Amino acid sequence: MSLLLEQDHVIMHGVSWQTFQQLLTDRGERCGILLAYNRGTVELRVPSQEHEWIKTTLTQVVEAVAFARDLHYRSLGSTTFAREDLARGFEPDACFYLDHADAIAPDRPLDLAVGPPPDLVIDVDITRSSLDKLPLYAALGVPEVWRYTDGEVEIWCLIEDAYMVSDTSRVLPGINAGMVVRFIDEARTTTNQTVWFKGVAATVDALWRSQ
Repeated sequence: MSLLLEQDHVIMHGVSWQTFQQLLTDRGERCGILLAYNRGTVELRVPSQEHEWIKTTLTQVVEAVAFARDLHYRSLGSTTFAREDLARGFEPDACFYLDHADAIAPDRPLDLAVGPPPDLVIDVDITRSSLDKLPLYAALGVPEVWRYTDGEVEIWCLIEDAYMVSDTSRVLPGINAGMVVRFIDEARTTTNQTVWFKGVAATVDALWRSQ
């Protein structure tokens, strides 16, 4: 087994599925460490303060859109999604069920072999040296990924079995990457987070009504 150490994450190669499951068990419910597994490669991440702020802000953008449009959704945060038959698993920075919100019950364990994956995954990659998780998301059938890197947001939509960058969201129609970046920039300078959240919702509501 080989090991790659970085400032905020560790990548290990030649790891069995059983060892990945043991790592999840040993980590337990402790917050602060996220794991991903891709056919023998494991990544352990310890998110930084900046990483967590961006993740939270993107999560609030999605929630503000849902609020403005009265959308039913379920947010499952960094829930573990794994399929042994595909030898893949991941814990997203954040994720949402929107189209399939009714298929998810908080008190019922997830089984991706029969149930749907999240409709939207948020992926924050500040270091750019971390494990590329797009193949993981594609293998498990995640329809859309919002990926933040280098101060920009990319919207990746699953077309058949591969992702393509899209100008606009398919899960949240009318929302584009430029709008999301602007909301993040405004959040950085706001003096009142609640007022910022209401502003995002008002912008989305006005856009929705004008269509």
